[in-house]
Amino acid sequence: MKITVIGATGMAGSAIVAEALQRGHTVTALARSAEKLAALPASPNLATRTQDAFSLTTADLADSDVVVDAFAAAPAQAYLHVDLAAHLIHLLRETTLPRVAFILGAGSLHTGDDRHLFVHDLEQDPHAASFISVPQNQLIELNFLRAVDNVNWFGVSPAANFHSGVATPALLGTDDLLFNAAGDSGTSAGTMAVAILDELEHPQHHQTRFTVADH
Repeated sequence: MKITVIGATGMAGSAIVAEALQRGHTVTALARSAEKLAALPASPNLATRTQDAFSLTTADLADSDVVVDAFAAAPAQAYLHVDLAAHLIHLLRETTLPRVAFILGAGSLHTGDDRHLFVHDLEQDPHAASFISVPQNQLIELNFLRAVDNVNWFGVSPAANFHSGVATPALLGTDDLLFNAAGDSGTSAGTMAVAILDELEHPQHHQTRFTVADH
């Protein structure tokens, strides 16, 4: 499988690159920093390209079987999550390939007895002003994607604490925030990478979102 990873040097993106290469796939890693791309593990199946994701064209993606959007934005520019999703969808309207995977936030998941959106809990955090625009915009991104029925997309949300780390056994769900038996709600980058590669190799979700957490 030929996989293009946008944001390939970030926490999630680099884990996805590593997992895809370990499984024998061909990966094109995109990022804005040539220095960070050079730090990715060397592999004959890895090509790197320094490129702003917003400059991608339909031709740039034509040879890919899959595009993974692992893009991250600073809170001050959190709207770029929405803008990039719209850009990719625009490039791929009325197509079935490449398939597009979007890493979404936990804020769009439901929680509590009343199944309210987790983003409303995050908005109550005393430090919310410093980060809340990211989960708010990723909720907008998901709502936009849910209106798209002519592109082959799926989304994945982590649990409440999305952190670096190796893969663990996973819990899978659909639209509810997941907790393990100890009451923790977390997803490592490694667990996310395994969930995405499992979905790419054995498709279960089409034009919908699922969620993954560490067991």
